[in-house]
Amino acid sequence: MAPSVGGLQLTPFAAGGRKPSTDDDGEDLEDVRLLDAYDEDGSGLEEGMRRIQVRVTGMTCAACSNSVEGALRDVNGVLRASVALLQNRADVVFDPKFVGEEDIKNAIEDAGFDAEIMSEPNQTKPRGTLLGQFTIGGMTCTRCVNSVEGILRKLPGVKRAVVALATSLGEVEYDPTVINKDDIVNAIEDAGFEASFVQSSEQDKIILGVTGISNEMDALTLEGMLTTIRGVRQFLFDRTSGELEVLFDPEVISSRSLVDEIEGASNAKFKLHVKNPYTRMNSKDLEESSNMFRLFTSSLFLSIPIFLIKVVCPRIPLVDSLLLWRCGPFLMGDWLKWALVSLVQFVVGKRFYIGAGRALRNGSANMDVLIALGTSASYFYSVCALLYGAVTGFWSPTYFEASAMLITFVLLGKYLESLAKGKTSDAIKKLVELAPATALLLVKDKGGRFTEEREIDAMLIQPGDLLKVPPGTKVPADGIVSWGSSYVNESMVTGESAPVSKEVNSPVIGGTINLHGALHIQATKVGSNTVLSQIISLVETAQMSKAPIQKFADFVASIFVPTVVAMSLLTLLGWYVCGTLGAYPKQWLPENGNYFVFALMFAISVVVIACPCALGLATPTAVMVATGVGANNGVLIKGGDALERAQKVKYVVFDKTGTLTQGKATVTTAKVFTEMDHGEFLTLVASAEASSEHPLGVAIVEYARHFHFFEDSSSTKDAQDHSRETRFSGWLLDVSDFSALPGRGVQCFIKGKRVVLLIRDNVLEQVGNRNLLAESGVTIPSDGENFLVDLEESAKTGVLVAYDDTFVGVLGVADPLKREAAVVVEGLRKMGVIPVMVTGDNWRTARAVAKEVGIQDVRAEVMPAGKADVIHSFQKDGSTVAMVGDGINDSPALAAADVGMAIGAGTDIAIEAADYVLMRNNLEDVITAIDLSRKTFSRIRWNYVFAMAYNVIAIPIAAGVFFPWLGIKLPPWAAGACMALSSVSVVCSSLLLRRYKKPRLTTILEITVE
Repeated sequence: MAPSVGGLQLTPFAAGGRKPSTDDDGEDLEDVRLLDAYDEDGSGLEEGMRRIQVRVTGMTCAACSNSVEGALRDVNGVLRASVALLQNRADVVFDPKFVGEEDIKNAIEDAGFDAEIMSEPNQTKPRGTLLGQFTIGGMTCTRCVNSVEGILRKLPGVKRAVVALATSLGEVEYDPTVINKDDIVNAIEDAGFEASFVQSSEQDKIILGVTGISNEMDALTLEGMLTTIRGVRQFLFDRTSGELEVLFDPEVISSRSLVDEIEGASNAKFKLHVKNPYTRMNSKDLEESSNMFRLFTSSLFLSIPIFLIKVVCPRIPLVDSLLLWRCGPFLMGDWLKWALVSLVQFVVGKRFYIGAGRALRNGSANMDVLIALGTSASYFYSVCALLYGAVTGFWSPTYFEASAMLITFVLLGKYLESLAKGKTSDAIKKLVELAPATALLLVKDKGGRFTEEREIDAMLIQPGDLLKVPPGTKVPADGIVSWGSSYVNESMVTGESAPVSKEVNSPVIGGTINLHGALHIQATKVGSNTVLSQIISLVETAQMSKAPIQKFADFVASIFVPTVVAMSLLTLLGWYVCGTLGAYPKQWLPENGNYFVFALMFAISVVVIACPCALGLATPTAVMVATGVGANNGVLIKGGDALERAQKVKYVVFDKTGTLTQGKATVTTAKVFTEMDHGEFLTLVASAEASSEHPLGVAIVEYARHFHFFEDSSSTKDAQDHSRETRFSGWLLDVSDFSALPGRGVQCFIKGKRVVLLIRDNVLEQVGNRNLLAESGVTIPSDGENFLVDLEESAKTGVLVAYDDTFVGVLGVADPLKREAAVVVEGLRKMGVIPVMVTGDNWRTARAVAKEVGIQDVRAEVMPAGKADVIHSFQKDGSTVAMVGDGINDSPALAAADVGMAIGAGTDIAIEAADYVLMRNNLEDVITAIDLSRKTFSRIRWNYVFAMAYNVIAIPIAAGVFFPWLGIKLPPWAAGACMALSSVSVVCSSLLLRRYKKPRLTTILEITVE
């Protein structure tokens, strides 16, 4: 049955207003997700531009993808277009003012391929202004209209407001990030009028699977329900697949409310679930593989009798006599072979003619052209030979079996290739499977009491929902723990193997597993905003991007087919001319054959054995597997170009704080230079720092608490929260006139006397601090100065303490190195990479840290903006430089580096400046990133060597170059089998990367330069 379509017209806006279109939803459907905004040059999406992805079917090789790219780039308004052959997907950035989604789809279809615009449900998109329509009651005259318009135009976030007295409607253009529809309604009502929201220009799409439709009446009932639901714009119900596609206004109705209304109106007869876009794509890929398998089995079923007639039947007298029985102008065997081969050639092999026609119409040539040429030459020669024999009585040999067997082997190769290519996207499938299908929603009454637990589709979760996560189940969305405590396994997302403790206010990541206690979480990020979705999106984007080395394959693909056809013609002419001139003996000719037939078989073999697919698959399959392997190991790669640059890295520049060190300050030393008691000294400094937000202040309070009460400090955040309570715990002193000195320390008054704590960190601060102390009449004794120097030479920061304008003591604060730092630095050196440290700390501290970790090249007292200059200084001689930082203060350097690596990003993976996101706060992943890129491009080079060597060796053999000396001759069907297996072997070669194991600390030092 054909799909049924229902549509609802929007109520017209007031005169002069703009009505959102229901016919062309090209400008209203989903915009690009956050992580899809990484284009080839690493920048974000330009303002006003849109990015969409289109599923393209019918592509067979690199020439096809190049053809689609060319067709898209010719469309006015398209800025960039990239086509991924493996994913059958096009990524298009365009200006919606000049071109719409349908125009892009039509351009692909005009190029001869099938196109489908891909959309993702439950996606929060960056929105501009919305156009909202409101009913306004109580207006009686023009003054009322002017009053309402004046009130609306003064609201923050409102760009434009037009009110029509005749229709009692108002049209308001507003920024939904500043003001919402309820605020507008309240403003109108506060002015003394009645108001209600009608609709907006916003539009979302959701695809639902529907069960419970058993007959035509049920389908009509469902469509009737949809027409009555407020906010539904259009719908399309496919009764064959049971899929319901709905366009709706999210300002009027949410996706969950839409599902609830349909299920409620049907008394739960109809059950709806959201179709996961990745699952739908996977099912279509499986459908394509299944279709290829059906074609192969059909061709094999028809080709086996042809093979038997040619080889086996002549050895069976009875069967042979039947086949030699003359029926009309031809023998019965000829009739059977002609009929069977015709089915293979034009029914099973129709796809090759269609693909060849598409390519030729676009002025290009692909593998389908070669197969169509080879099989057609064999088929039509055999038909002509039969007809010529019937007319003249001279019967030449036919080669029907060559055509049939060639198509069969090509289809076998295509089927095996589709299976192998499916394996390359296993990483995406595994990530998608992490997300649970359902979630337990906790429903509260108005009094805040829980009334029920309701199981809902996980893709219908909304921000703010309260969800229950029982032990042993997956966390359904990103959120914050509101009740309970447990341990959560986050290894599948962050790569961190140890379970993470979760308590109230702890963040949780969707897709991770709750191990022990029950948790209640409040959803904060859903749909495409979750960490898991962004990881999937990042990996997808990386797999679609082309590495620069791919340009070589694209160039070869553009000239490959014409070159092969020319070589085939030269082979035909060469053997035919040589034969007629008597250059080789007639004994080489087949029985009843002639020079033309002899030359034609060589020419056909040349056409069908040449394989552009192997070259086209060499790079994308390896990149696709590598990005998936990286994601499984906590290393997210943002594209093939970043992967290619990383394998050439000569320098790795490390930030110090939070990268080489743990990023958590701890007090290691406290020395008093007066007669003040040690405990009294710590109480004094802890009281002064209790109100400070600085990490050093938190560390000082923790140290003092541990000294007095022998309490173990937990996390920095817990310590900070606890420090707020310590002011009321009885052991801290009362503080007045507290003030922070940015970049230097704090000062306050305790017992009427001034307390000053100053940080001695870098040169500029040291001078300022000394001046401040001098202005206060405080002098630092020589033994105090020497103690400070000793602290800095041991990689510690000194905190000077003055009380009542008298120097009292010094605290030494250290940020411990990560345990793996020294080993990773030594490992990089073994790999031929030069490690460098850049920091804003003073030279003494920087040299001490560098000496401890084993780095010889140090750049100290460098401000964040100056780190980019350090990167540029290494790049002057053409060296490839990687920068490893925390992705916050280091973003200028990350952007300046050839390869930016953001380490310890955790849930904040959307760091624009970085090319690699290392999910774990572990330096070993720097080794993994570089090692994986080197192994990937080593595999790509082998793929190219194999693909090129295959064609260089196979084409001369097929052309019969060695036939005069070695007697080697490949029949066309054998040449087709070789061609089919060549692309399969390249894909299988790339799949070997799935066995990649990242280097461990025990083996890093054994890595040597390749």
